[in-house]
Amino acid sequence: MTFVFDDPHTFTEDMLVGFLDVHRDRVVGLPGGVVRAAETPSGKVAVVVGGGSGHYPAFCGVVGPGFADGAVVGNIFTSPSTADASSVGRAAASDAGLLFSTGNYAGDVMNFTLAQERLVREGIDTRVVFVTDDIASASVDEVSKRRGIAGDFVVFKVAGAAAEEGMGLDDVERVARHANDRTRTLGVAFGGCTMPGADSPLFSVPEGFMGVGLGIHGEPGVEDAPLPSATELARRLVEGVLAERPADHGGRVGAILNGLGTTKYEELFVLWARVSALLVAAGIEVVDPEVGELVTSLDMSGCSLTLVFLDDELERLWRAPADTPAYRKGVSAPAEGTGRRSEDLAPETAVSVAPSSAESRSCAAVVVAAMEAMNAVVVDAEEELGRIDAVAGDGDHGRGMVKGVGAAVDAARSAVAAGAGAGSTLVAAGDAFADRAGGTSGVLWGAVLGAVGTLWGDTDGPSDEVVAQGLSAGLVTLQRLGGASVGDKTMVDAYVPFVATLTDEIGSGATLSVAWSRAAEVCSEAALATAALSPKIGRARPLAARSVGTPDAGATSLALCAQAVARVLDGAR
Repeated sequence: MTFVFDDPHTFTEDMLVGFLDVHRDRVVGLPGGVVRAAETPSGKVAVVVGGGSGHYPAFCGVVGPGFADGAVVGNIFTSPSTADASSVGRAAASDAGLLFSTGNYAGDVMNFTLAQERLVREGIDTRVVFVTDDIASASVDEVSKRRGIAGDFVVFKVAGAAAEEGMGLDDVERVARHANDRTRTLGVAFGGCTMPGADSPLFSVPEGFMGVGLGIHGEPGVEDAPLPSATELARRLVEGVLAERPADHGGRVGAILNGLGTTKYEELFVLWARVSALLVAAGIEVVDPEVGELVTSLDMSGCSLTLVFLDDELERLWRAPADTPAYRKGVSAPAEGTGRRSEDLAPETAVSVAPSSAESRSCAAVVVAAMEAMNAVVVDAEEELGRIDAVAGDGDHGRGMVKGVGAAVDAARSAVAAGAGAGSTLVAAGDAFADRAGGTSGVLWGAVLGAVGTLWGDTDGPSDEVVAQGLSAGLVTLQRLGGASVGDKTMVDAYVPFVATLTDEIGSGATLSVAWSRAAEVCSEAALATAALSPKIGRARPLAARSVGTPDAGATSLALCAQAVARVLDGAR
């Protein structure tokens, strides 16, 4: 939903005031839109793009060298008027002529065509190219009826580069039409967008579904389909666009994975990794891919994949430099010094281990089994851990634990395979946990496992007393780093009674297996008891009242892990 506005009816005008103030050295405003601050030089074709607003950085954000000379800016999702298009076109045009380009929507077609005719009567040679990249909006037999969505960006970029290169108007129009003919887009929506001042979105998507074939003016998809995984979504997008691959295509494409306004960049990168792999598998080489918000739709949740099937000329223009308020491309002066490659910066993968005894290596195998058991329980509990964490926190505890324990398992296995003893295996597991889980849980669990492993060492199999001492050392580290005490509603509330019970039971003569089992039961009871507590530190503290009645997620995951290890130790007796 759009929250920041005074009068929803003047939202576009108010937005332009701020945009022009920020970018006063690049663009100037005039009735109908914006043009470059510098006049179009004699002999250079002017490229003017535009349409309704609500799509930033399209359209005013791409005015600048290498891209557009001006942008016509209509109201939210509304075609600019003929007068607006004429005003901007007139201001941008030079003696070399003018090219308009916009999406293929009825209002835009009418108004830009009328503006073209008006400017021609005034003696300005004007052409217009309407973008038709949306494969979901009409069949192959009716391409002229298709909408222009994120493919707008491709056609605008190619036309702007051609004009910047010095091509004449005939050739700028030709390459723009050629780019349009070889550009295809398929998009999906996860939720609708809300107009400024409205209290509900323009459309909604049923829970667990997505709208396939969205428009960029708040239109829903042409069909609803079950919401897939990232891999499945990537496959649908790639297969849909590649189905219209030109017969003479040489195997190279420009690509845009476009966010519609709410879909996060992190999500887009997850999706792009799968899209890229599928394109490679299809024999496609991607040239200068773009991932991000380039043609948005207010706060719509969704994304689209655009491919432009390149030839030599289109590739040159696609890769040409540009410098605009919202989009920059090109090679800057090289930095001094030796270049680095990503592989040079990759972490070392070889495992280096200290000398270890056979007894310690045997114990290390039990450590691996314990880690594997922990991994199984946190995977099963991931959703619930996230749910209870979200009551007063950010809801990421389950995901973090799964990533952390999973990485710890892999590291422990590698350490054992390299001949590590129990201590080194735990240290390696702790390092991996911290690296992959991130956040508070990653730091604390990594430090605890490292402290336990360091105390255990590799020369002997740790005795039951040394096991307990190691866990006590882990508690000291946990409290030192986290700063939590019993009663603060953290994992400390479960860890303290666990260590105390384990130590007491072993001191009373119980075996490690029996002592651990009893300590795990106490740990679980303590974790449940945290529901009555009010958090005093951490992210849950500001919503302390909301947290009461729900157990702490960190204490809960610790108890689950303690119970999992108890079962392993019981089986190892």
